[in-house]
Amino acid sequence: MLRRLGLIGAGGMTATLLGALAEGLPAPLEVLTVLVRDAGRARIPRAPRLAERVEIRTDRDAFLADGPQVVAECAGHAAVREHGAAVLEAGCDLVLISSGALADDTLRDALLAAAQRGGGRIGLPAGAVGGIDALGAARLSGLETVTYIGRKPPQAWRGSPAERALDLGALTEAATFYEGTAREAARDYPANANVAATVALAGLGFDRTRVRLVADPAIARNVHEVAVRSAALDFTIRLEGRPSPDNPKTSLTAGYSMARALLNRAAWLEI
Repeated sequence: MLRRLGLIGAGGMTATLLGALAEGLPAPLEVLTVLVRDAGRARIPRAPRLAERVEIRTDRDAFLADGPQVVAECAGHAAVREHGAAVLEAGCDLVLISSGALADDTLRDALLAAAQRGGGRIGLPAGAVGGIDALGAARLSGLETVTYIGRKPPQAWRGSPAERALDLGALTEAATFYEGTAREAARDYPANANVAATVALAGLGFDRTRVRLVADPAIARNVHEVAVRSAALDFTIRLEGRPSPDNPKTSLTAGYSMARALLNRAAWLEI
């Protein structure tokens, strides 16, 4: 059962995640320990239903000394590179929302090696996308094609290379600005393409999963589409996710997906 939880990052996703945990945990955690760069900016609710004790740490050694059983990463690719191996070597399970970091083969191999040395396991929630269970099952039968299409309002692509390809503020109709592999999408759009990476890891891999990214002024939500052809089944799934109120580049669903992964670890029945 989950009793001691670590959290890396305290940004826009944190309020969604911790609110869902406070409502869904069968009993308060013994300890919630949070690793942040600036303790003064950490937005952690002091909810008795969430944890008996909350620790805010800026030092990784102190964070790990609090003894988390599971560490949830909600801080981006850089945090995975900086802290992932140390967490796994300490014997903690590591749940990653920034799955796009695993497009770097060197980093992925280093994390897997650290997991084997320390005994921690790496988990990937579905994040903002659905159908990952069906995709994983279809993979066992033999996949033919997997395509991911990500559509977001133009402002959600600001700060990314899309700004060099399009005048985001002047768009009057949908415009595709990227077509290629999941590996390139995860590398070039780290704040937006974790979904592409999760689809790739569950399916055909980073180099055979096709990705198209679209800026669409006609939509107000983040739209994720996955199309799969396999020996066992063909399917297409489309999800319209509301953007996080704190960060329009992130789907609100991602925080709830992380919460679901953690609540499963605290429940007697996992689904």
